[in-house]
Amino acid sequence: MTDARLVEGTRPFGDGRTLGVRLLDLDRDAPLVHSWVREERARFWGMTDHTEEQVREIYGFVDSLSTHHAYLLSLDGVPVALLQTYEPAEDPVAEAYPAQPGDLGIHLLLAPASSHEPGFTPRLIGALGPVLLGNPDVQRIVVEPDAGNERALGLLARLGCELGPEIDLPEKRAQLAFLPRAALERLTAAHA
Repeated sequence: MTDARLVEGTRPFGDGRTLGVRLLDLDRDAPLVHSWVREERARFWGMTDHTEEQVREIYGFVDSLSTHHAYLLSLDGVPVALLQTYEPAEDPVAEAYPAQPGDLGIHLLLAPASSHEPGFTPRLIGALGPVLLGNPDVQRIVVEPDAGNERALGLLARLGCELGPEIDLPEKRAQLAFLPRAALERLTAAHA
């Protein structure tokens, strides 16, 4: 089992900005996260019809688990994404695929962008690489976006993810994908 807890703090983003990683603070962040998950572009997140209180309850539950964590990512103090990490062996996804030692599951929801920044998501993943790989036991990143989310699937291919099978989860038909440690290290080096 791989610990899904990340080290909070800041690190260079690779273009002069600073990436911040901190645990989600429900009192401070629930209204912001609620505004993000209600947007149509976040429909694959499955919360477009949720109230702020429901979002708060969901992330309160996540916060109560030792195997799942939620983080707010920021650039120079401006929130840019919600990152969730989890231990696949301790998640419903383990019922659909054989979780391996060294697997670290993630979910990433980007904030609405005020302007288009080409290549932003790969740079963000590259900057997160050292954070995600801070635990030497992590051997691959596991993601399972909605199988119908073509944008996410295209991004995963560009990042170097290896596609696994489509699986049925309680809330969706998902596409398993794996990003091996070496591929994330290369992505990190390319965006340093």
